[in-house]
Amino acid sequence: MSAVPVARLALSAIVLALLGGCASSPSAPRPSQDAAAALPAQWYAPTPHHGELSDLAGWWAQFNDPLLDRLIADAQRVSPTVSTARLHIEQSRAARATADADRLPQIDASANVQRGVYDSRGVAAGSANGSITASWELDLFGSNAAAREGTQARFDGAQALWHDARISVAAEVATQYTALRACEAATAQWQLDADSRAETARLIGLTQRAGFDAPVRESLARAAAAQTHAQLMAQRTQCESIVKALVALTAQPEPALREALAASRGVIAQPRELAVPALPGALLQQRPDLASAERDVLAAAAHLTEVRIDRLPRIRLNGSVGATRYQGGGFGGIGGAGIPSIEGSGSTWSIGPLSVSMPIFDGGLRAAQVESARAGLRHAQTQYAASVRRAVGDVEQALVSLQGTAERQADAEIAATGYAESLRATDARWRGGLANRFDLEDARRASAQTQLAVIALRRERVTAWISLYRALGGGWGATSPDAPSGDPVAAAAPTTVTARTAR
Repeated sequence: MSAVPVARLALSAIVLALLGGCASSPSAPRPSQDAAAALPAQWYAPTPHHGELSDLAGWWAQFNDPLLDRLIADAQRVSPTVSTARLHIEQSRAARATADADRLPQIDASANVQRGVYDSRGVAAGSANGSITASWELDLFGSNAAAREGTQARFDGAQALWHDARISVAAEVATQYTALRACEAATAQWQLDADSRAETARLIGLTQRAGFDAPVRESLARAAAAQTHAQLMAQRTQCESIVKALVALTAQPEPALREALAASRGVIAQPRELAVPALPGALLQQRPDLASAERDVLAAAAHLTEVRIDRLPRIRLNGSVGATRYQGGGFGGIGGAGIPSIEGSGSTWSIGPLSVSMPIFDGGLRAAQVESARAGLRHAQTQYAASVRRAVGDVEQALVSLQGTAERQADAEIAATGYAESLRATDARWRGGLANRFDLEDARRASAQTQLAVIALRRERVTAWISLYRALGGGWGATSPDAPSGDPVAAAAPTTVTARTAR
């Protein structure tokens, strides 16, 4: 067989492979479309009737507690989770730049200078040359474009996770801060209860020694006083533990933090209500973790496209341009005869070769890579679907908690108001000599217990609002600013909190 038919046959095989590759290149799916179709048509838990979705972005300011704002900012600044997410952004940005560079021609420069004696006559000669070479892979089937799409998706996902980390840290700080304020308020009520029981035990001791009470009643009163005091100590320990947690979250010096916290002791800040989108599908545009999971699907789809195209021919174009200068001659030589100098210069250039490489046999390596990429895509799709279901569940659970606290709030406030009025009336009767001290202490303890129930309910309700804020994406959206690209270590320097009174 002559060379010409062989070349024609090879060229025909390459063209057929190229056409087949073009037909098999997949297009990346848009996972949010399938997820929106799988979402429920409505919320099944009652939703709030007030508030605006735009309130999410500046929701913390609506607590009207400057100290809380400062603690959130400090915690976000020093959080290892946020710092790690920031570093992932830097890594994905570098990977994107690498993918961009692969799509452009690669240009290199080289230079060479030498001088020496090149023959038996002892003639010294020198030469200098420089050249610029370029190579460019023709991305006919979109392999480099798919790689670039994948790195862009990972970059977008890393930015979304940075926002998600900041939202999570803010919610954690607010939850701990609310728990501390509720703990302080509850400690005050437990102190009233413990003081009342101690006074009751003292009075019963006096009546017992006077012969008006049985010894067992005094024993029971002292036991109740001891039990309440133990609960008071447990409450104080809980408050101390929460302070330690805030110190760890914010990296603040503990004395400075305690001084700042003392300004609003026992005050539970009440946030404004938040609006919930009418349809669950809006979560796909509001939650950064869902955006990141969606980008994972897009990146996996782009990787599958890339490995499929790697089974097709690759075409690379090379070229160069250069300049050479030669100078020879000198003295000496045979018999001392002088040798005249020789000089010369010139330039060269070339385009090509146009090289084509096509895999023929690799032992199943590329086929295995395609199967691995296809499994990676299915895994990313499964994780995305699970994230969507979890997001809907987070909102539903927060709404159920809000509804539960709303249903109990009226009864708890009625009970607290009634027992507080009873305490005031009993105190007035005691001062007028119409009631004894035992009646007064009983009324004081009953009022304290109902106040404890109200405090626990307020904490639960604020915590439910914080959970709803977190479940709705914390104000993240398409207009959110990009994560900063500065040095994450330098940006993590803490600031010291100052005491400000919440109004």
